[in-house]
Amino acid sequence: MATENVYSNLAIPPGEFLQEEVEARGLPVAALLEALHLQPRQLERLLAGDERITAEMALDLENLLQLSADFWLGLQAEYDLTLARNRRLAQSA
Repeated sequence: MATENVYSNLAIPPGEFLQEEVEARGLPVAALLEALHLQPRQLERLLAGDERITAEMALDLENLLQLSADFWLGLQAEYDLTLARNRRLAQSA
């Protein structure tokens, strides 16, 4: 008997989780900018999901927030995969 995989079509940018985490910890934006070596506009794009979390950023976030680089890259991969699935579904409709 074949099983059908069920996937969520809700794509949550990893930057959204990052923003919630930073706010919950009361970290100043300046600390995040410094840790990630980003300009303010780049950070805005990251938080909005318009800029990807790179391996380098994941390592920086691991050092800053004590959440593994694998965690951050996993969030990014899941977001990318959900966007790709949504595009394919839209094309086949």
